[in-house]
Amino acid sequence: MKKVILLFTIIIAFSSCKNKEELRAISKKETASDSTEVQKTSEFSIVIHGGAGTILKKNMTPEKEAAYLAKLEEAIRVGYNILRHGGSSLDAVEKTINVMEDSPLFNAGKGAVFTNAGTNELDASIMDGSTLNAGASAGTKTVRNPINLARTIMENSPHVMLSGAGAETFAKEHDLEIVDSSYFYTEDRFQSLQHVKEYEAKKQTDDKTAFYDSTIKDSKFGTVGCVALDKHGNLAAGTSTGGMTNKRWGRIGDAPIIGAGTYANNNTCAVSSTGWGEFFIRAMVAHDISALMEYKALSLKEAAKEVIQEKVPHLGGDGGIIAVDKYGNMVMEFNTAGMYRASMNDEGKLTIGIYKN
Repeated sequence: MKKVILLFTIIIAFSSCKNKEELRAISKKETASDSTEVQKTSEFSIVIHGGAGTILKKNMTPEKEAAYLAKLEEAIRVGYNILRHGGSSLDAVEKTINVMEDSPLFNAGKGAVFTNAGTNELDASIMDGSTLNAGASAGTKTVRNPINLARTIMENSPHVMLSGAGAETFAKEHDLEIVDSSYFYTEDRFQSLQHVKEYEAKKQTDDKTAFYDSTIKDSKFGTVGCVALDKHGNLAAGTSTGGMTNKRWGRIGDAPIIGAGTYANNNTCAVSSTGWGEFFIRAMVAHDISALMEYKALSLKEAAKEVIQEKVPHLGGDGGIIAVDKYGNMVMEFNTAGMYRASMNDEGKLTIGIYKN
């Protein structure tokens, strides 16, 4: 009897060991399978936007369309070449945005829109996905390239955001380029201000006054941005804007607000927003996309679609985002008629778009 019990015990012990070995083998197999599913699709990637809004082909002259396409390509190739040669995503984002800030075509830097007082007030932000460090500036009037100021704040101050005169003092102390406020004057933007003021005056006397041109519809739009993944696996995002045409009282939109207009996290993605800032702030658009990826395991494409096509419109806002995840997947999602945009991957494949289709 004792021999039978002993034999039975040995059989159970052997079976248990065998099961454990099988479980370990299955676990190893699943781990291997998981690792193959998360391989990078691109060693490095870069995406840019030049603002979203009522951008219709019927309202665009061939000359103006060509100018936008050329500037978008010029800008993204600057960042692409930095990444291709092993440069950092932060450098790529900053230098790419500089090109758009220096162009009168976009509502940022040189092409900034006018406030109700006839001035130009600029905002910008940048974020490092490897450290979650960030910098932002708001309401500056003499700093030529606000994105440079945002990065300088990130790297050379204990703060995240500086505004107004204080931000300009900081910029001077760190030898950033300061220009006379007249540098930001462009006739197109000034006329846009006049159109919006005229519309507001008419609306006060007639509640039935409708939007009578795209300038009015898009007075709340306009931003430039860039997101990038470098060869070292680091993500970065940056956004720069002149804000809203005819804005008052020191209004600040989403562009300089980390989590709304800009967000980067190496665990998930990098995002830059463009749209009606008040709604992008309320929805914390850039961070929400990252959070959906981290907490709900959504893909970048799924997360961007849910936020831009469902959450923002539900609040009453519109606009778009560009984003890249830690594997190099890129997204350009918007719910407006158009968005100036471009992307490039490690193979040098260039995609440029303006209109919805």
